[in-house]
Amino acid sequence: MPHLTIEYSGNLDERVDFARLCRTVHKTILGTGLFELGAIRVRTIRSADYAIADLLPENGFIDLSFRIGRGRSEAEKKATGEAIFKAVGDELAMLFEAPHFALSLEIREIDPDLSWKKNAIHPRLRATKG
Repeated sequence: MPHLTIEYSGNLDERVDFARLCRTVHKTILGTGLFELGAIRVRTIRSADYAIADLLPENGFIDLSFRIGRGRSEAEKKATGEAIFKAVGDELAMLFEAPHFALSLEIREIDPDLSWKKNAIHPRLRATKG
């Protein structure tokens, strides 16, 4: 269960291709080899209202929240976080050209005893592999 949510300030709508960013992150997560294709979810949440730093209207943010199931080593989690952060940072390099943008990423492990799932995608993708 790797779920990555991209929360962002609405003033980035015209400056970032979020569909492309989702595909970039998806490819990066899959490229780690740690997660099954049928489990990967990448999505955006637009924040229409926000107050950032000194309240300048050009200030913007992207906060990446990556929720994963248990079972990966600390080194694997760190390498995955670094790969995602680099891929997103590279894609958004133009936003760092002005001093009005903040990017963050946090990885959280999900307690398996407090997580329920039902996925009809897994069987379909697993059947195509064999």
